[in-house]
Amino acid sequence: MDLLSAPVTQLVEAIRLRQISPLELTEAHITRMEQVNPHINALAVRRFEKARVEAKEATENPPSTLPPLHGIPFTVKEFYSVEGMPWSGGVRRFKDRLATRDSTVVSRMRKAGGILLGSSNAPEGGLWMETYNDVYGRTSNPWDSRRTCGGSSGGEGALVGSGASPIGLGSDIGGSIRIPAAFCGAFGHKPTPGRVPGTGHFPDNPGEVGKYLGFGPIGRSARDLALILDVISGPDGQDPFSKEMEKIGEGRKDLKGLRVIALESNGRMRVDPEVRQAVRRAELALRNRGVTIVEKEFPRLKKGGDIWSAALAGASGEPYEHHLTDGEKIKILRNFARLPRGTSDHSFAALVLVGLERLLKIVPIFDIPALIAEGEALQAELEEALGPDGVLLYPPYSSVAPRHRAAWLKPFDAECTSIFNILQLPVTVVPMGLCRQGLPLSVQIIAQRQNDALTLKVAQALEEDLSGFRRAEPGAAN
Repeated sequence: MDLLSAPVTQLVEAIRLRQISPLELTEAHITRMEQVNPHINALAVRRFEKARVEAKEATENPPSTLPPLHGIPFTVKEFYSVEGMPWSGGVRRFKDRLATRDSTVVSRMRKAGGILLGSSNAPEGGLWMETYNDVYGRTSNPWDSRRTCGGSSGGEGALVGSGASPIGLGSDIGGSIRIPAAFCGAFGHKPTPGRVPGTGHFPDNPGEVGKYLGFGPIGRSARDLALILDVISGPDGQDPFSKEMEKIGEGRKDLKGLRVIALESNGRMRVDPEVRQAVRRAELALRNRGVTIVEKEFPRLKKGGDIWSAALAGASGEPYEHHLTDGEKIKILRNFARLPRGTSDHSFAALVLVGLERLLKIVPIFDIPALIAEGEALQAELEEALGPDGVLLYPPYSSVAPRHRAAWLKPFDAECTSIFNILQLPVTVVPMGLCRQGLPLSVQIIAQRQNDALTLKVAQALEEDLSGFRRAEPGAAN
């Protein structure tokens, strides 16, 4: 068995059968992480020694009844608090801050037998699709170090995509799980908001924006995503948006009656031909399984980026700027001037986003109430079209992973993913092989709210029929 490519479900079974030990599995991933991280800079904070102690204990003194993730290594985005570990959110001001408790998600993973190897890199404050900050630096794509791994859960995408972590926990407000998964060749799932509590996630007080946040896994298989989601889901009595939902394992068992709508673009954005072909290849694979293909358009998707921006701007709570400063006002022009000398307090992306946030408050670029109403109408239209047995196939981005900084040339193309946060729909990203340049292609699978089990079941079908997970070899050819 290839421990660095095998899905978690297979590793769990191998540990139960004593074909491998938790210590052996943990050491294999620590070794892999030490091998690849110099090329990708994805691991922000190591936890290797404690992980070894826990793995040794799990090997030598296993409980009589093994928990569902007994001996399985995992990593988490640095935005999740881990007691005694740095919890900076990629913000230089907070680089020495240590978390005083485990976040709910980390606590649940560890209680289920998971062994935490460390935390991964993310962009400053989280609201950008490239992973860079002044605390940990820039993370690169494991398939090509000249390219971005995506963001904001970019470190997790790079670690999982390179085989250094079998499962990673990310968060998603506009594509932050799905874009890294797509760019790095991994599976990823943005749950229906509220399925997984965000207690202990940076920022710890997102306000009304919390209803658009999704907390979920990046992994090597669709079944892994389902397993992890059932471990971390359910109300914790602290996150006001978390609620009880049907367990994934208790949901969809087959694809009987499945209806599929496939869209290559929203009609406004230019999507590369190979990305379009990946959507059609997924549609064909499902057609060959005998599902019903439905032809339908959703013109309001053209406003996806505008709807996302308006919804976040209209949500109550502290502004993004305050999460970077503990409430102080950022001197934007002074910090921009310091960027070339490397003395700015904030990254270029963070300064741009703070500037845009301020601009939206004083200049009526958007008719916020009208766009929020458009989002509500689109949500109703999509849910009616999908019903309980329908999914939408849709590209996760307009291209494969762009080169570092190139995403600034088309900053609105993240509307491929961001609109589904506002619509509060569950989305699974599935790898679809490699393009001619040798970079990962992927497709998004979208369903009705709380119908996460359906997107994951469809993802399993595509995984079986098409390419599935293939790990990158950082440094081998770039």
